[in-house]
Amino acid sequence: MSKLLELEYHIEDIEVVAKQILDHISSRTILFYGDMGAGKTTLIKSLVKLLGSDDDVSSPTFSIVNEYNIKDKSIYHFDLYRINDEEEALNFGFEDYLYTANWLFIEWPQNAQNLLPEDINTIEILHKSKNSRSLKLSQNIILTQKTRKKQ
Repeated sequence: MSKLLELEYHIEDIEVVAKQILDHISSRTILFYGDMGAGKTTLIKSLVKLLGSDDDVSSPTFSIVNEYNIKDKSIYHFDLYRINDEEEALNFGFEDYLYTANWLFIEWPQNAQNLLPEDINTIEILHKSKNSRSLKLSQNIILTQKTRKKQ
């Protein structure tokens, strides 16, 4: 992975952080890593809003996927926490979402690691204190190397 952005922030600055992420990403597929309560869904709420959706954003822990509407596309927000294995992800049609032009925000992606596309960004969030977090945005370096070879 190649690091694109690294910062510490306070929860009240989440919209500024979301804007910085959108300014630095290279993919519409973003994987979110972080412990329970780290702020993954809170950040996704801000990203969805900045992308132009007025939909209510909530964690899809039990539904596994939520869809939010924007102009001519959709945002699919996955929470794979309850997925036990990749076969279970395949059974609910996870792969059908992966290779579209829509935005994909995936929490707990490690539960379907072998199904994920190469064209991704990852966000790692660490809980520093009650109101502060550390964030690292990266891009898949394998994809970057393939792109360079083609040029």
